[in-house]
Amino acid sequence: MPSVIQPRDERTQPSRIVPGYPQTPLRNPQQSLVKRAPTLSELTGPLDAAKRVRLLGGDIAGHGGKQAIGQLIHLKVRVLDEDGAPVGGALVEMWQANAAGRYIHPNDDDRAPVDLNFYGAARLVTDESGAFELRTVKPGAYPVPTNDGWWRPPHVHFSMFGKVWLSRLVTQMYFPGEPLNAQDRILNAVPDAAARDRLVARYVPPTGNPPDALVFEHQIVLRGRASTPGQP
Repeated sequence: MPSVIQPRDERTQPSRIVPGYPQTPLRNPQQSLVKRAPTLSELTGPLDAAKRVRLLGGDIAGHGGKQAIGQLIHLKVRVLDEDGAPVGGALVEMWQANAAGRYIHPNDDDRAPVDLNFYGAARLVTDESGAFELRTVKPGAYPVPTNDGWWRPPHVHFSMFGKVWLSRLVTQMYFPGEPLNAQDRILNAVPDAAARDRLVARYVPPTGNPPDALVFEHQIVLRGRASTPGQP
C-alpha cells in the first residue's frame, strides 16, 4: 500500500456541499485540512475487524421466516483495490430503506409504512475473490424533507474497510433505468459522467438462478483513479 495519499479528485468525487441537502454542510470540514504523513496505524490496520463485530449474514429479505414486502433482488458485488486486485476479507456493512422508502431508524419519521419483516441492514465479509452476495428487496424511493419536490431514487448504502484505514469507503449503489437517477442531487453531485456510472449497478438477465429474484451485479473500487465515488 503506497504511503502517498493522492489529492481529492474533484471531478470524480461528489461536491462537498449539495444544494438542497442540509446535512452536507454538517459532514464537511469548515476549515482547510492539515496534511500529515500516514502513520503505521493507518497503513497496517484495521486488524481482524470482522472478528470485533457481529456479522449479520447476507440474507435480509425477511425476518422470522416471513418474507419482506417488495421485489426480491439478489446483489452480486465485487470489491477491488486500485490495481484491480480483489480485496478479500473486507468488512462490509450495508443499509437501505424498505420497499416503501422507509428506514428502520428512529430519525426516519416519514409517513411511509414500516415493514416488520424487514430490518434493512447487513454486515458481512468478502471472500477471497473480493465478492459478496446479498439477498434483499429493492428499496423504494422517498421524498427528501426539504419541501421542494426532491425525491431520492432507490439506492443501497455501503460502508467498507479494506486492508488499511486509508481504503475505507462509504458510498451508495443505484439501480439502472430509474427515472429519478437523472435528478438526484447526491448522485449528480459527482461531476464526471463516467464516475457516476460507476455508482450504478448492472442488471443481469434472468437465468432462473435464483428463481425468485432479479439479479444485479456491481463493482466497488476502494482507491485509485477508477475508484468508486464516495457518497454521504
